[in-house]
Amino acid sequence: MSSERNKHLAREFFACFTTGDIAGALDRMTDDATWWLPGKPGQLPIIGEQTKEQMARLFQAMTSQLDNGRLPMTVKSIIAEGDQVALQAESHGQLRNGRVYNQEYHFALTFRDDKVAAVREYLDTQHVFATWFAP
Repeated sequence: MSSERNKHLAREFFACFTTGDIAGALDRMTDDATWWLPGKPGQLPIIGEQTKEQMARLFQAMTSQLDNGRLPMTVKSIIAEGDQVALQAESHGQLRNGRVYNQEYHFALTFRDDKVAAVREYLDTQHVFATWFAP
């Protein structure tokens, strides 16, 4: 699989979040896909490695808290080598609680058979807590 093809697939994958197409994002993941987020256990309920099923529940919970059910994401840069894609992105969403979620990300994606097989997501976990989980 070519690096250019994987970059295209990565852009399509993140476009699903911008349009609120969670089913489309999940369809672009392998059945055994994993998603990892940094942090200490217990810091946030989303820390560590999650399965596709766990991420599906998280995506649904997130979209239900967003004003318009979408989390617009802008890809700022993308590089690829073989089945590995590194992507910088920014999101900007309004939550129903009035808070604004403006996050900077680095994603390391692994592709297999034209689908996302693994995601390592690096982001500001303190901003995640303050926006999504703080009272």
